[in-house]
Amino acid sequence: MPADLDLDAYLRRIGLASRPAADLTGLRALHLAHASTIPFENVDVLLGRPIHLDLASLQEKLVERQRGGYCFEHNTLFQAVLEGLGFEVMACEARVRLGVTGILPRTHMLLLVRVEGNPWLCDVGFGLEGLLHPVPQDGEAHAQFQNTYRVVPEDGLQVLQSFHRGVWEDLYAFVPEPRLPIDFEVGNHFTSTHPDSRFRRNLIVQQPGPEVRRLLRNQAYAEFRGEEVAGREVALEDLIPLLQDAFGLDLPEGILLDWFRHGSGSLR
Repeated sequence: MPADLDLDAYLRRIGLASRPAADLTGLRALHLAHASTIPFENVDVLLGRPIHLDLASLQEKLVERQRGGYCFEHNTLFQAVLEGLGFEVMACEARVRLGVTGILPRTHMLLLVRVEGNPWLCDVGFGLEGLLHPVPQDGEAHAQFQNTYRVVPEDGLQVLQSFHRGVWEDLYAFVPEPRLPIDFEVGNHFTSTHPDSRFRRNLIVQQPGPEVRRLLRNQAYAEFRGEEVAGREVALEDLIPLLQDAFGLDLPEGILLDWFRHGSGSLR
């Protein structure tokens, strides 16, 4: 077990009463609990705070302070948990395709976990469209509550797709080869500091769940229940209460007001 990982505190954070076994049942339980409990959010990036990927910092932020983070934070912590429980894990890089028209850099982190001789795609850090359970790399459709996913090959790549309104949509593409922590430090630096990073220009808070998936982008809030969407605009003074009620984030009053009023982000 890594010295900087308090596994029991982590399990309490995600609502599991005991340590799961290092098998597919345990992996599914861990994945669902993490993905549906710890939100995807970039508040610290907007405030210019450094994003640290060492395990002690992740334990302090995501577990002790009950904050969220983005892919590098989520999946680095999840990798340490899985390895501590005895799973065989390989970290990989991906290019996000969802919502883009050009080619993006490899700034997404995912995990491949080998269970019973087969690799399963695990990713607790993709936010709104993210997985709730691991997905096998078999090209078949796999329903997860109200969403359906598959992993298909493409010219040496593996592509994670989701199914909406009769169409398969690419989420991201990756090469199933191992990457080292320093590789993710490079991607993390770009994502958290480069002026062209989407996370530097917009407040993004997301939480997938079995029954509802929640999204806050700047002042636009939406809840997705399958193909049904309910949305509304949020006044600045209501942002902090919403973050607490919808995402479980306890942030100081006014922490985001200066960014909205004087920062580089759009108000909608």
